[in-house]
Formats: sequence, C-alpha cells, structure tokens
Amino acid sequence: MSLPTEISDVLRPVVSEVVEAIIEGIPRDVPVYAMPMEGRFGQGVRQGVTIALHRFLDLPGTRLPALSEDGKWVYENLGRGEVRSGRSLESLLSAYRYGARVTLRAISRTVDVSQLAPDVILALGESLFAYIDELSAASAQGYALEQSERAGEHQRRRGELLEMILRGETEVGVTRAATALGWVLPEVLVVATLPSSRLDGVRGALGPEALVAERGTEAAVLMPFGNRAARTKELNRALRGRHAIIGPERPWQQAAESLHLAVSAGAHGLGGPTAEGVRPVWVEDHLAELVVHAEPLATADLARRRLAPLEGLRPAVRARLAETLLAWLRHQGQRAPIAAELFVHQQTVGYRVGQLKELFGGELDDPQARFELELVLRAGYR
Repeated sequence: MSLPTEISDVLRPVVSEVVEAIIEGIPRDVPVYAMPMEGRFGQGVRQGVTIALHRFLDLPGTRLPALSEDGKWVYENLGRGEVRSGRSLESLLSAYRYGARVTLRAISRTVDVSQLAPDVILALGESLFAYIDELSAASAQGYALEQSERAGEHQRRRGELLEMILRGETEVGVTRAATALGWVLPEVLVVATLPSSRLDGVRGALGPEALVAERGTEAAVLMPFGNRAARTKELNRALRGRHAIIGPERPWQQAAESLHLAVSAGAHGLGGPTAEGVRPVWVEDHLAELVVHAEPLATADLARRRLAPLEGLRPAVRARLAETLLAWLRHQGQRAPIAAELFVHQQTVGYRVGQLKELFGGELDDPQARFELELVLRAGYR
C-alpha cells in the first residue's frame, strides 16, 4: 500500500477509540442497525470492525493481500448473517462506508495532515476506500453463497414434500411439511412427468405453486389444478417442447394415481411429436388408448379379427382407409368434420366410405363392431 508507515504507527494506539466511535455511530447513521450492539450480533460487528482496522494498519509498506484468509472468512460470515437476519446487503455496505468515514476523521485528528504531501493524503483516501471495497466484495460473496445454499435447501425440502405426497404419507405429516414450507395443499392437482434433461426453466415458468423434483432420469411436476382453464394453459405453455406427459387430475391424497397413469402412458408411447412441435400429452385425452394398451395381446387379437377386411390391400390404401374409418367412427359419419380432419374434399370422404362399406358390409351397422373397431384403430393398429 502506498502510504507512509508512520500513519499506522501514529494511529495504532487509538484503534480502540476508533472502534468504539464506529460501534456507537452505526446504529445512529445506519437506521436498520438501530439496536443495542450486544449479544451475538454486537460481538460480530465489533470483531469485524477491529479486524478491519488492524489489518488496514498492517498494510502500509507491505505486499500483503488486503484480506487474510481468516479475515475474508469473517466478512463472508457477516454477509451470510445479513441473509439470516432478513436484511439487505446494502445495509452492511452502508456500515462499512460509515466506518471508513469515521476512520478518516480519526486520522485527521491524530495525524498532522498539514505535514503530509497532497499525494499522500489522496493515496490515504483511495487506499481506505479500496480496502472497504475488498471488505464489501467478501461480504457480497458470503451473502450470495448463503442465498444460494438457502435456495437449494428450500428446493430440497419442496422436493421431499412432493415425494411425501406421491408416497401417500399420512395427511398429518404432509400437512405439517407443507405448512412449514408455506405451500398450500390444493384440493385437486395433476402430476406431470418429463425427462430430467428437459427440466431447465420449468420451476421459473410455473412459479412457486408447482412442486418439481428430479427422480433419476425422469422429473415429476406436481401442479395445483383448481382453476382448470388457467392451469391447462399455463402447463401447455411451460411444458411445450419438453416431452411432458400430464396425468389426470386427482385429490392431492391420490396424486400417486395421476403419476401412475402418466408413467403408463409414456411407457406405451402415447402422444408423440406433432406437426406443431412436441406438445404436452394430457392422459385424459388418451384414456381409451391407455385402456386397450393394458392388454396388448388381447388388443392385437381383436385388431386382427376386426381389421381382417383390409387384408390384401396395398399398404398405402390400407392406411388411407383405416384413417378414414377412424375419422368416420369418431365423427359418427358426418362428412364435413371428417373432410376437415383428413384435409380432403367431402366427395373424397364419400368415395372412401363407400369402399369401407363394401369391405366391411353389415359390421359398420353393428354398435359392438363399431366400438371394437374404434378401440383397435385408436390403439394404432392399421
């Protein structure tokens, strides 16, 4: 530090007086600390001021770093303490600046500044405030670390709450854990699954009402679903492009069922990519497919029997007629919506339906046959 060592020699005997002046003035000049400087808080402030002053006076004429490792720890810990006390970092930095002003006044009273060259006086001010910047940086680092660790701990506890709900733990235990986190248990919710690799940004997009946790290669999202229309829109927006599957709504006590159905839908490959991108898959829109996938052997047998009239057709013709048959069954024979779904003219629909009636004959008039045909076609058989 470019200061004469005499300044340190002259000021060191009055360090205790400077410390007391700073301790006395901080509550007055920094309103957030308007409290008795006693107990753990007072000890921490006194320690910080004393270490800072002694270290500053050790620096002139040396190449020592502004802060020793122990000193750095002290100021990081002061920054952490501000987070724990619910105060802003600016309050602590204001106290540092106040301490610098008191120190400068003490130097001016103790040292005959008229005997100092102007460049020494300038260096004194610059050195003192550069030193305060070092203290501030250490405290800012401690403040940020404490915030990060607290956020991580808070997120960990939210993940534990999600697991408690999915495990079906006692209502008393879940309620206690939710209350401790300030999370209101919803009457109904949905559980979504998505690859853990697609999780980035989901917490921010859905906000604090959603519980999110990684579960190996998959992640689970638990979302209150009281306002159905708004929540549907919110989930569609936040989970778009993430290969998400959203289970049906359930009371929170039955959240595991929503998760089970979402996982089952994913295992059966329901709701793949669409022309508009990878939209979230809502299990409630695919319940029939999920039912028929539950017994794949039985479904395959049923498909072979019901789709036998399409055997022998060229693959392209078979696929086209199967697609038309499913649309015809879904829209109960109404040509306009069938044509709109298939992007063809209504006359084309009529031609294809005529072909189907020739192939299937009276089966298309049988309610049971129509039901079974729709089942196997929805299951993806062609």
